[in-house]
Amino acid sequence: MAKFKYKARSKTGELQVGFVEGPDRETATNVLLTHGLFVLSIEDASQKQWYDRILGFFNRVKPKDIMIFSRQFATLLSAKVPLNSALRTVHGQTQNSALREVLIEISNDVDAGLSLSQAMEKHSDVFSLFYVNMIRSAEVTGKVEEATAYLADYVEKQSALVSKVKGALMYPIIMVVLFIVVGGVITTVVLPQVGPIFEEAGVEIPFFTQLLMNAGEFLGNWWWMVVFGIGFIVFVLIDYFRTSEGKVVIDEAILRMPGVSTLIKQLQVARFSESLAVLLRGAIPIAQAVEITGQTIGSAAYADVLNESAEDIRRGELLSQSLNKHPDFFPPFVGQMITIGEKTGRLEELLQRIASFYEREVDTMVGNLVELIQPILMIVIGLLVGGLFASILVPIYNLVQTF
Repeated sequence: MAKFKYKARSKTGELQVGFVEGPDRETATNVLLTHGLFVLSIEDASQKQWYDRILGFFNRVKPKDIMIFSRQFATLLSAKVPLNSALRTVHGQTQNSALREVLIEISNDVDAGLSLSQAMEKHSDVFSLFYVNMIRSAEVTGKVEEATAYLADYVEKQSALVSKVKGALMYPIIMVVLFIVVGGVITTVVLPQVGPIFEEAGVEIPFFTQLLMNAGEFLGNWWWMVVFGIGFIVFVLIDYFRTSEGKVVIDEAILRMPGVSTLIKQLQVARFSESLAVLLRGAIPIAQAVEITGQTIGSAAYADVLNESAEDIRRGELLSQSLNKHPDFFPPFVGQMITIGEKTGRLEELLQRIASFYEREVDTMVGNLVELIQPILMIVIGLLVGGLFASILVPIYNLVQTF
């Protein structure tokens, strides 16, 4: 079944743009005609060229786009604007072209009789399982506008939390990349130029300088092999880490990294608590809510643990009992707070308190890491850069001494 993008006008002259599925172009056109549309153009949208994939990557729907959509959509619904009119209004205000196409498809599906959650579920790459289930539960209670407003707050909070962690790592990454560039220039350009001068003068070349000269000579002759080798290794690793096993391996490795593991665990616990509290507030059964949280938390290792917890709950265990089996992932404090929530019937409130506590811990730790990483990194990079320049200056000093 192929997908076709069409432009058409209704009997009233209204321009419509969207997608229709069919085995071929003629059948897709007939489907539009049976709906009383006059087809202006219809193009095959199922086959994308390589440049379309590249443009699609840069034009992908970001959390910020979802946040803005949720906020605008909730505002329109709270003003009692009909669902489909609200979708089309938000479509007209959306800047991201990828999200615009998704909203058109959702609007058409709602016109065809699907519920909003069913229409969103068809776009799992844009709307997470967590998002869809929140909308589905809100449809049952008739509070879709409240759910979308809460989802906008939730996406904004999660995005800010992840951005803080990324921001703490950005400066070290930039410094390391700059050092690699400087080191590469010295090794492949500078040393090959001055190396023959030292050899002709009979100057003793230090071991570190000789090592860099040999590395520069090797790179100069076999750079294509190095590039190919690195590219091949990166391709194999990326392909492996995309598999279910690879995702678990890389997540577990990160969770064991000294200095970083505590921060990542606190971040994941905060996201888990916040997500589960929201789902439970939406009247979703606890086992299903735990399972959904595992799929949306962003960690394959935590997803495996939460899937086990969901099965434990279905067998009659309490959530606190199940989480206490995994102290490496959930600190005892989490289990104790959840136990109190289960006994008092205030589980949602206690989960929210856990989320707030660990969000503050993440903020504090990120701030401390930034203050600690920058001076340490400056010292390390300074020593390495000093070593690089010393590899040039020491032979030059020895050369001057010979005259």
